Amino acid sequence: MNAKILLVEDDPNLGFVIKDNLTLKGYSVSLHTNGDEGYTAFSTNQFDICILDVMMPKKDGFTLANQIRKENQQIPILFVTAKSMLEDKIAGFQSGGDDYIIKPFSMEELVLRIEVFLRRSSIQTNEIHFELGAFNFDCRNFTLNHSSGEKSLTQKEAEVLKLLCENKDRVLKREEILKKVWGNDDYFLGRSMDVFISKLRKYLKEDPNVQIINYHGVGFKLEVNNG
Repeated sequence: MNAKILLVEDDPNLGFVIKDNLTLKGYSVSLHTNGDEGYTAFSTNQFDICILDVMMPKKDGFTLANQIRKENQQIPILFVTAKSMLEDKIAGFQSGGDDYIIKPFSMEELVLRIEVFLRRSSIQTNEIHFELGAFNFDCRNFTLNHSSGEKSLTQKEAEVLKLLCENKDRVLKREEILKKVWGNDDYFLGRSMDVFISKLRKYLKEDPNVQIINYHGVGFKLEVNNG
């Protein structure tokens, strides 16, 4: 295993409990207690996943995630927080987070979330490239290529787009996307899913022939008009 985890948690007791449990699972954990320390650690070391508390001194988790995303689009970011409002979840995803776990939680649940990110199983199987109009989507490297340049996607953005590509011209139900990408169909509520879809639409806007159609209350369909 030996994956390296950046853990930023301002509660020292919870931080040590998480670190000790993850260390017993074979992970290498770098623990920090505020956003500034967390960013310094991220900037000077290589990590496989970031676990960030939201409410922290000096720099909150959302701000830290934004800074991390400016340097690395692909590293998974998991928020650990007591905030459970839908608006907070949306803010977390908009800042670049991939997943969200609410305190109190079990260590088993946290480990399962981490393992899902590190396996990247849904990205590494089947096709590696998809042609989407003027775009080439490289699943393995999480990149969307266009004549105007290359866009790096986060892992979850890439997984959602890959699922849409594999089911092009078919309406994918929200529940199906949630189960296959996040492993849970009741984790997201309403607009949370729309955050990821909106980002993908923004990335694809260079080619009007590529569209993600929203079927309200049902799901989404990827359409590519080849003219």
